[in-house]
Amino acid sequence: MRKLALNDEILLKIEKPARYIGGEVNSVMKDKEKVDVRFAMCFPDVYEIGMSHLGIQILYDMFNRMEDVWCERVYSPWTDLDAVMREEKIPLFALESQDPIKDFDFLGITIQYEMCYTNILQVLDLSGIPLLAADRTEDCPVVIGGGPCAYNPEPLADFFDLFYIGEGEAVYRELLDVYKENKKNGGTRKEFLRKAAGIEGIYVPSLYEVTYKEDGTIASFAPADPCAPARVRKQVVMDLSETTYPEKPVVPFIKVTQDRVVLEIQRGCIRGCRFCQAGMIYRPTRERDVEMLKTYARRMLENTGHEEISLSSLSSSDYSRLEELVTYLIDECSRKEINISLPSLRIDAFSLDVMSKVQDVKKSSLTFAPEAGSQRMRNVINKGLTEEDILTGAGEAFEGGWNKVKLYFMLGLPTETEEDMRDIAVLADKVARRYYEIPKEKRNGKCQITASSSFFIPKPFTPFQWARMYSNEEYISRAAVVKHAFQEQLNRKSLKYNWHDAEVTVLEGVLARGDRRVGAAILEAYRLGCLYDAWTENFTYGKWLQAFEKTGIDLAFYNERERGEEEIFPWDFIDIGVTKAFLRKEWERAMKGEVTPNCRQQCSGCGAAVWRGGVCVEGKN
Repeated sequence: MRKLALNDEILLKIEKPARYIGGEVNSVMKDKEKVDVRFAMCFPDVYEIGMSHLGIQILYDMFNRMEDVWCERVYSPWTDLDAVMREEKIPLFALESQDPIKDFDFLGITIQYEMCYTNILQVLDLSGIPLLAADRTEDCPVVIGGGPCAYNPEPLADFFDLFYIGEGEAVYRELLDVYKENKKNGGTRKEFLRKAAGIEGIYVPSLYEVTYKEDGTIASFAPADPCAPARVRKQVVMDLSETTYPEKPVVPFIKVTQDRVVLEIQRGCIRGCRFCQAGMIYRPTRERDVEMLKTYARRMLENTGHEEISLSSLSSSDYSRLEELVTYLIDECSRKEINISLPSLRIDAFSLDVMSKVQDVKKSSLTFAPEAGSQRMRNVINKGLTEEDILTGAGEAFEGGWNKVKLYFMLGLPTETEEDMRDIAVLADKVARRYYEIPKEKRNGKCQITASSSFFIPKPFTPFQWARMYSNEEYISRAAVVKHAFQEQLNRKSLKYNWHDAEVTVLEGVLARGDRRVGAAILEAYRLGCLYDAWTENFTYGKWLQAFEKTGIDLAFYNERERGEEEIFPWDFIDIGVTKAFLRKEWERAMKGEVTPNCRQQCSGCGAAVWRGGVCVEGKN
């Protein structure tokens, strides 16, 4: 019988002990003596967040279908258990077997956002794995990173043995076979890493050297070992209908952030918003077959008992068979009293009709993401949304019974003026005015327009990767401009304005575009006690500033300068298909306020056609 890693005394005194005991419905148990590879899959955040992540569910299912592999899950212990584990010297353990992570062959960490970087060090530390890859011995698990933040792995390069660049379904089998062969032949850790570097999509940081110019920019980035390629090519699954997808996702014991069945309908996005990293790194857009989706929806609901299903996509409205799929789900789910969640929809007549069928209109609010208040700024970011689109959509929603609208914006975008900032409030007021144009007897009470702004952060592999950011004080002053503009609006009683934390923005900017030197600051911040930085109650900006000062990291160098056209970026060695020349051309078009058509309207020659599939070949023989 399985013995829990935490005794009853500990479980009774910590918050939500169900986070740590495993044994959930559909979790996979295997005989560890009968598998060749043990893989601990980690999401470096609390259980409720990690259990909501689709990527982990997909990889967990994929690995456990392999007879020779047992994949288990591990999440960051919350701060209460973290303290107990350190005091009692309890090593971090996997949920399924409750065995220490250090006993595994691999520790795979998905890196979804920059603010979890200190949690990665927590996971290594509590596992008894040396924080620096260079200090690890033969008995340590191989630490591998993946996910969107792996597209600039350099700030974390010193902590990982290797990174997997791209979609996990592609070459993991090959990597595990190389590991098994190396182990069988008595090969060393170093020998495995050199062999792994020969697999397309695998990046081994220790096999590369970086040099810097006097001004602090990168002079060269090149392999220091003949086994390592000069360019690492991202891995893409072109036929999503034939790849693995979980029919029996693990069902958590406690309420998690996304407590529902998640159906991924497509990958990629045709829109080409210039601030959006996902829209570039997941190109080309590929759809799953509608019949496959119907089958999986039915099976996943049967196998989990969930009472809600959500369609996952960067832009669900662009899925070509959406109407057929939604009609099927409405029919299937209404009979079983299952809710349907449809995020990432454009607010048009079809979407509103669908939402009125699947939502309680009186309770829900609609979400628009104009991203910018003025049309000029929306053209700069290539949003592909006019004021008329927004007001027409809002008007149709109000006439359909909705009276609450959420609007999302960004501040600090390239070329932004004070007028652009103030236009955020003007647009919110126009949306409210549209509500009050409806005859009083047809209105659904008072309307509530909630506008929220985050601060723009330039991300690698976007046209805005050359852009500058601003200081904490400058961001606060920009938010103040918008707040004052809201107070001047005619319908101010119907308007509400919120803004994101500027300190977090500054830190995220450094981590997003940082190079290897930033790793020293991450390590120092962790040593100073930084943990769960994505959680407002735990974020301590002062400690981060202390860490940057002690390690000689200049925030302004990483954030407050526009990059030159010829500058070598820390991530330039990664080939995502989309070319740097295309991204630069888009940057220049942005500076002129020129709009680029979406992929279905016209091919812009971004480079993703090299994969010979998806939207790039639609309608071609």
